[in-house]
Amino acid sequence: MKKILTLTMLLCLFTTGAMAQTPVSTAPQPGTSTQPGAKQGTKRGPVFRATKEQINQAQAVLKSRGFYNGEQIGKLDDATREGLRKYQQAEGLKVTGTLNKITLEKMNIALTEKQKSM
Repeated sequence: MKKILTLTMLLCLFTTGAMAQTPVSTAPQPGTSTQPGAKQGTKRGPVFRATKEQINQAQAVLKSRGFYNGEQIGKLDDATREGLRKYQQAEGLKVTGTLNKITLEKMNIALTEKQKSM
């Protein structure tokens, strides 16, 4: 019994000593983020933005199709985004509520040269 107790104590001492020598780093590794839910190691490309004129034209299309009742002010307000969602759903597009390249092309609204290259 004494041998088992001595052996158990030696094993505990050895395990504790080995664990104490293992370095534990709290610093984030390169390419990682400290924010929860952040994507790892991906860079975001250029952001597609519709011009004020394109938004005006889109609001006119939405209004003519009955998806938007507001004024054509050239701003992506909540009513315009809701109209875009309805339009995208009706046309079988990905429903985003934004004026992306595919939605503008579907509405036959001309893209800028910069937008064409995106």
